[in-house]
Amino acid sequence: MRIELRRVTKTPLDFEIASDKVTFKGYLQYHSGKLVLLKAKLKGSIDTKCDLCAKDIELDIDEDIEFFVSDGIYNDENNIDIDVVESFNSAADMDELLNSEIELVKNDYHNCEECQNS
Repeated sequence: MRIELRRVTKTPLDFEIASDKVTFKGYLQYHSGKLVLLKAKLKGSIDTKCDLCAKDIELDIDEDIEFFVSDGIYNDENNIDIDVVESFNSAADMDELLNSEIELVKNDYHNCEECQNS
């Protein structure tokens, strides 16, 4: 699902997409300049591996996501520390953003129940 950034206004534009067992639901809202605010909830479960024993585990996720999407290169002129994803085609690729968020969760450190108890 692609959302053209020029369609995003001060009125929140809702979206909802799913991948396997994960739902990515929220809204996009114009913030200022080239920046669009994305606020969403990542909810469901993902399959990953225990970092200690490599056993397959199912990880429940319930994450609040908030970052900005920039229409083009973002130049931080005020030295404010914010999360920004740059888009170079004037569109937010929601499937790509969902997959990126899932990979970020997977890259955290996860243990299975057996390894937690030992």
